[in-house]
Amino acid sequence: MGDTLEFNDIHQEVKGSWNDGRLRFSKQTVVYKSHKTGKVDSIPAPDLSEAQWRRVCLGHGLKLATSTGHIYKYDGFKETDYEKISAFFKANYKVELEEKDMCVKGWNWGTAKFAGSLLSFDVSDSPVFEIPLSSVSQCATGKNEVTVEFHQNDDAEVSLMEVRFYVPPNTGDDGSDPVEAFAQNILSKADVIQATGDAVCIFKELQCLTPRGRYDIRIYPTFLHLHGKTFDYKIPYTTVLRLFLLPHKDQRQMFFVISLDPPIKQGQTRYHFLILLFSKDEDISLALNMSEDEVEKRYEGKLSKNMSGPLYEIVSRVMKALVNRKITVPGNFQGHSGSQCITCAYKASSGLLYPLERGFIYVHKPPVHLRFEEISCVNFARGTTTTRSFDFEIETKQNNQFTFSNIEREEYGKLFDFVNAKKLTIKNRGFKEGMKGAEDYSDSDEDQHDAYLERMKEEGKIREEGDGSDDSEGDSDESFNPGEEDDDVPEEYDSNASVSDSEGDDGDSEDEGKKKKVEKKPKKVVKEKKERKPRKEKKVKDAAAPKRPMSAYMLWLNGNRERIKSENPGISITEISKKAGEMWKQLGKDKKEEWDKKAEEAKRQYEKAMKEYKESGGGAAAATKEKKKKGGKVEAKKKSGGEKEKKKEGGNDSFKSKEFISSEESSSESDHDRGSKRKASDDDDEEEEAAASTPASSEEESGSD
Repeated sequence: MGDTLEFNDIHQEVKGSWNDGRLRFSKQTVVYKSHKTGKVDSIPAPDLSEAQWRRVCLGHGLKLATSTGHIYKYDGFKETDYEKISAFFKANYKVELEEKDMCVKGWNWGTAKFAGSLLSFDVSDSPVFEIPLSSVSQCATGKNEVTVEFHQNDDAEVSLMEVRFYVPPNTGDDGSDPVEAFAQNILSKADVIQATGDAVCIFKELQCLTPRGRYDIRIYPTFLHLHGKTFDYKIPYTTVLRLFLLPHKDQRQMFFVISLDPPIKQGQTRYHFLILLFSKDEDISLALNMSEDEVEKRYEGKLSKNMSGPLYEIVSRVMKALVNRKITVPGNFQGHSGSQCITCAYKASSGLLYPLERGFIYVHKPPVHLRFEEISCVNFARGTTTTRSFDFEIETKQNNQFTFSNIEREEYGKLFDFVNAKKLTIKNRGFKEGMKGAEDYSDSDEDQHDAYLERMKEEGKIREEGDGSDDSEGDSDESFNPGEEDDDVPEEYDSNASVSDSEGDDGDSEDEGKKKKVEKKPKKVVKEKKERKPRKEKKVKDAAAPKRPMSAYMLWLNGNRERIKSENPGISITEISKKAGEMWKQLGKDKKEEWDKKAEEAKRQYEKAMKEYKESGGGAAAATKEKKKKGGKVEAKKKSGGEKEKKKEGGNDSFKSKEFISSEESSSESDHDRGSKRKASDDDDEEEEAAASTPASSEEESGSD
């Protein structure tokens, strides 16, 4: 047998709720660590006085009792674990693991037994139920009745509010009231805070952020008393989980944070953290309400009777000694501004995020503490203003997500290096490692192709080209001469120009420039159409030409397709291809050579048939058709080019193409009308070119034009 026994997914009873965690037995101690809070309970082995094994709701459970009267209950064991635990206890703890059955008779008459801090209700010497007296918040008495009320646990879906016991009248001679005796036994071990005696020390008017206000803090040996004008809280030191001392970003203030479990309550509000704010310049001189010998004996040098110094130091020192917990401070992290925190926002409230050695804490509204061991992954996301800020997302193993937004981009590099050094899983690590500096942060979407953005850019370019505002477009227009016009007023060559703009001299170079600029937009459209037409020509094939030979694989597939179908009934076409590919890979070299020879033979037959086809005139006819297409295109281009040259030399009236010839034409036509006519001319040219490039099947129609 080893030195330790360890069990995962074990539940511990805490005020009516089962918290999951990990239980470990070693030779010196029994240690339980809660998954939810990370709190560790340690029981020294010499203190164990009793151990019971019983059948409970989640399987099998273990009840441990100590010599100091504390009871610990664990649930979630398997039946086979009994032998291992029993042998380990006997060998290392010298304690016998006793099997104890619970009574399930359902009787409501029995015997109440007080054993340390536990009230057991027994029927026939077997326990029916047990009540931990530390969960009792109040005990009230009646004539023959005792009412026991309990602390409520927010994590429990169903909570027990109270239990009432009927105590029959005592017929004995001792004269004591059995109801009062029963109530006193409960109150002696109950968790009922009563402010008796003097406080160890008092801090007056401390500023508290949660719960908000100014409170007097009275320090008692076993609890902390917050006394304000409106509310009053008593906080047992057993509920204090952690202490934090955090410097403010302005370097002039300090936060002192007390983490509580269970939280303090005010109506429906729960305060899991007590946050005090101190100024670094505020000093105090404090004298404890105890003698020096008593201070030395109780706190072993951690405190002295008379202390002086900054207020935040004295408060944290006193709390550390009384609660007996370490104070957590920020680690080695240093932000862009040199501070140990990062300014951000959480749930629309601005605050400070502190990267610690074992987690993150956000101060202050609402406060959040996240331990590394409960974090599943983190993510750096693009913020609402991507050039100025980013978001830091934390996802826990319980699938809860915390988003800290509006973090300055200069903090990215520092925070990423910190997270990376702590070996936390970064959700979008692949996009972050290639970045340089703090300005290159982005989330994963920015590194992917943004189809919408590309489309908007293209539309913007087309819109600019259509407006004619880019003078560089004139280089692509053969009839445009930038030296002959004044293009400093963009409104003058708008396509919607009025009729009065063209009533001047038709030979004016300025008017001519306007017309030619109006002609640009249709030219662009024609070019776009021309680029797409060659794609259609590729699809046209000569149906009379011999078919190309198949490869060795395709020959093999055609020969074996029916066999594959018969061997795999109901197989789909895609699955046939996949199956055939796998079979071809596994085919032997000799078999493949046979099909390679068949493929070579098919290739020789194809070459022979192709030669005969060309000799019979099949190839020559196809070449002739191709020449006709190309010739038609060249001729159309030459024709349009000649028209432009004549247009330049003779002005507007010296030459007109056949599309513009009419019986009468007014010299006072508007530029708009002429532009539309020129557009019609270009469309006709385009039709000629399209006819020249039609497939062989429509050759006769294009020839007639």
